[in-house]
Amino acid sequence: MLDVSVIEDAEAAAVSLDPTRARLLAELAAGPASATMLAGRVGLPRQKVNYHLRALEKHGLVELAGERRKGNVTERLMRATAGSYVISPLALAAVQPDPDRFRDQLSARWLLAVAARLVRDVGALITGAERARKRVATFALDGEVRFASAADRAAFVEELTRGVSALVAKYHDADAEGGRPHRIVVALHPTVKPQDAAPNEIEAAP
Repeated sequence: MLDVSVIEDAEAAAVSLDPTRARLLAELAAGPASATMLAGRVGLPRQKVNYHLRALEKHGLVELAGERRKGNVTERLMRATAGSYVISPLALAAVQPDPDRFRDQLSARWLLAVAARLVRDVGALITGAERARKRVATFALDGEVRFASAADRAAFVEELTRGVSALVAKYHDADAEGGRPHRIVVALHPTVKPQDAAPNEIEAAP
């Protein structure tokens, strides 16, 4: 079972977003189970659970983990194909965000468009790598910094921009034979606060 799987197909996305099927996915991510076992957990008839499982299996969201004999019946044990799922913007290809339409480094919506492109591109790379039985060379850095003031935050952004730009200029070789371009995404945004945070605090965050 994969840690994370990217859903690129619109029909698969629609199947996964059904509340009952999402619940079944969560149950099967915890471990294999039969329709009978799941029926007791989600409070639905076994036939109804089987119907939903067939839809999930059709789109590759669940798979057969094994079979077991129970009396005169052979039960299929199903499992989720991943521990969690991310829906790629490709599932809404006609209206997916395009960060190239405008470039405003201080816009939260532009950051969201960049993040959506990241999900789309990395998802496509993972899909292609799995077909070719290869690994994707990636790197991610995730951290948190607490600024004493807006001025410190602005100074940090300026210094970060200079540092990354210098690294890009140092290592970028447009004429390298056989070289492969890599995309760099550096993002800065307020840490999401607990749900009980005051709404005006979140809205006021630049």
